[in-house]
Amino acid sequence: MPELRATYRLQLTPEFGFAAARELVPYLRDLGISHLYLSPSLQAREGSQHGYDVIDPRQISDALGGEEEFRKLAGAGLGVILDIVPNHMAAVDESPFWRDLELRQMFFDVDLKTGFHRRFFDVGELGGLKQEDWEVFWATHAKVIELVREGVIDGVRVDHPDGLADPAEYFERLAEAGVDHVWAEKILEPGEELRDWPIEGTTGYEFLNDVLALCVNPDAEQSLTELYETFTGDTRRYDDIVALSKLEVAVNTFEPELRRLHQEVAIENLPLALASFHVYRTYIQPYKGIIEEADRDEIGRANVSEELRRLLFLQEPEFQKGSQADFVVRFQQLTGPVMAKGVEDTAFYRYFRLAALNEVGGNPGRFGMGVDEFHEANAKRAARFPRHLLTTYTHDTKRSPDVRSRIAALSWLPEEWAERVGAWHAELGGLVDTHEELLVYQTLVGALPIERERLDGYLEKALREGKVNTNWLTPNEEHERAVQEYAWRASELIARDPFLERVRDLGLRLSLTQLLLKLSAPGVPDVYRGDELEDLSLVDPDNRRAVDWAVRQEALSALQAGGPVTDANVKLYVTWKTLGLRAEHAAAFAGSYEAVDAGDGVCAFVRGGEVLVAAAVRPGATVHVPEGWDDVLGVEGLALCVRPAREVLVGVV
Repeated sequence: MPELRATYRLQLTPEFGFAAARELVPYLRDLGISHLYLSPSLQAREGSQHGYDVIDPRQISDALGGEEEFRKLAGAGLGVILDIVPNHMAAVDESPFWRDLELRQMFFDVDLKTGFHRRFFDVGELGGLKQEDWEVFWATHAKVIELVREGVIDGVRVDHPDGLADPAEYFERLAEAGVDHVWAEKILEPGEELRDWPIEGTTGYEFLNDVLALCVNPDAEQSLTELYETFTGDTRRYDDIVALSKLEVAVNTFEPELRRLHQEVAIENLPLALASFHVYRTYIQPYKGIIEEADRDEIGRANVSEELRRLLFLQEPEFQKGSQADFVVRFQQLTGPVMAKGVEDTAFYRYFRLAALNEVGGNPGRFGMGVDEFHEANAKRAARFPRHLLTTYTHDTKRSPDVRSRIAALSWLPEEWAERVGAWHAELGGLVDTHEELLVYQTLVGALPIERERLDGYLEKALREGKVNTNWLTPNEEHERAVQEYAWRASELIARDPFLERVRDLGLRLSLTQLLLKLSAPGVPDVYRGDELEDLSLVDPDNRRAVDWAVRQEALSALQAGGPVTDANVKLYVTWKTLGLRAEHAAAFAGSYEAVDAGDGVCAFVRGGEVLVAAAVRPGATVHVPEGWDDVLGVEGLALCVRPAREVLVGVV
C-alpha cells in the first residue's frame, strides 16, 4: 500500500461518478490527501444516491461509470479505500439474487417457514445476507478481492459488520483472501474496547466524540442541565430516555424480528432484554462454543433473565445443535439495530441539553473530557491500531463539525445562552413542545444562514425520528408545519442577534482545534467531502448536497500563491499545511506520541520527537511557541512546530 497519510471521503452518485471524481485528484493531491475513500461502488439499484442498496456485487456500478472508469480513477494518482456492504443487498426484483427464489434462499437470511427476511435495521427493501456461508462470501466478494489482488484498491471499509452472524470469522476470511487493510464501521460505546480482529481499526467515531468532548466546558454542565429542565419541565436523566426509547423500538419497530426469535426459543421479556444492553452487541460464537470474558461482562450488566443468561452463556445441554444456537446468533444481530434506532434515531431527537453531544457513537450524558483522558485514549489507539481512522464528519453524522462546534460553544457562554433562550421565547411566543423549541434554537445557532427548504427538511426528519408528536408511519403534518413556521420566524430574529456572532467566533476556534488534533493525532485523518471549507450541514440528506469544488480549488491555489489566511479559508489552510508537514515528517507521525503538560486550557503533544502540536481547547487560552521551535501555522490558538528536540515548554496565558 502507498503511504497512508490521509483519506478523503467522496459520496458518489450518478451525477458525480468516477470520471468527475478523477477530475478532483490533482486538487486533492495538492491538499495533501493520499487516498480516496469511496462510497459503495458496486452495482446498486437504479437511481441510487448512496450505493448501499447493492443488487449485484459481482460488477462495478454502471451508473457511476463502469469498471473501466473505476480503474482509471484508481490509477489517477491516489490510492483507493472502497466502502463495501457485506451485511445486506437490495431485497427487490431488480436484484437477480432476490428475483430467483432459489438464489434468494441461498444468499439472503430468509425464514423458510414464513418468508419475513432479516432486514437492515427497519428497512424492508434491504435484506440481510448469510455471509457465514462460504459460497455466499465468495460470490459477493469476488470482485472486491480481485481489485485488491490486482492492486487497484488498497483496502476496504466494511459497512455494519455488527449485522453479520459472526463478525470475527468474517474478518478472518477477508484476511485469508488477501484483503490486508480493513476498517470496520463499528460504533464503540464509551469504555468499550475494539476486539482483536485482523483489521486496522474502526472508522473513527470514538475519536470524533473524544475530541468534541475535549472542547466542551465541563463547568457548564449544571447550568445547561438547569436550563433544560426548567425550560422543558423534563427532569428525566438521559439514560432513562434511552431506556424507554430502546424499549419502544424493540416492541414496535422490530416486532417481526422479535416474532422470529420467539420461534427459535420461547423466552419471556425479550424486548426488555434487548433494550438493556449497554453496547451494540456481543460476539459469542455458539457453533464454536466460544464466549469471551468481555461478552460475559456485558451480559452480566444487561437486564436478562436467568433462562436467557444460560442460553447466551452456552450452558444448555446439546446447545451447539439446532435452534438454540440460531437464537443466540439472531439475538446478537438484533441488539445493534435496537441500539441504533433507539438511541441515534429516537433518543437523540428527544434530549436536547446540548445537542452537539447527540452524535453517532456519543453519549449526551457525558459532558466534557479532560486533556489527560484524551491523551490516554490517543496513546491506546496508537498502541493497538496505529492506522485507525480519525474522523469528525461522515455521511452518517447528525451535524457537520462546524455546526457541532458552534453548539458546543454554548457551553462556554451558559449564562448568555440561557438569557437569549428566554428572550427569544418571550418575543416569539414559544412552541407547544418546549423540547422541540430548544432544538430549533440550537439548530439555528449552529446552522445559520440556512435556506427555508433545508430547515424545513431537517425539522421534518428530526420531529419524525423523535416519534413524540409525529412519526414516519402516521405523520402529523399540521404539527410539523407549525414548528417549521416558528423556526423560520426564529431564524430571522436570531440572525440579527449579536449573540450569534459571538457563537460563530467561538465555534470557529473550537472547530479549528478539533481539525488540527484530527490531522496530527495517532491514526489516519479522514476528511469528508467539502469539509476543508466551512460546512454548515445537518443530518443526511442535507450533508449529501452538491459541493462547490471550483471554490475550493481556487481557494487552495490562492493559498499556494501566498494569499492571506482569513476566517473564510483558515480550515483549508490548516488542512493543507498540516498534511504537508505529515508528508515531510512521515516517520515522526508514524512514531511515538508524547503528551505535553501545557497547562490548563491547552492540549499538546509531540510526535516522533520532531513535531510539536498544541491547540487551545478553552476559548481564550493562548498557545506560546517555545523558543527554538518553528511554528508553521501562525493561527491563533494553534501551534504546529518542528524541531529535532524532545524537551518542550508550552505556556498558557
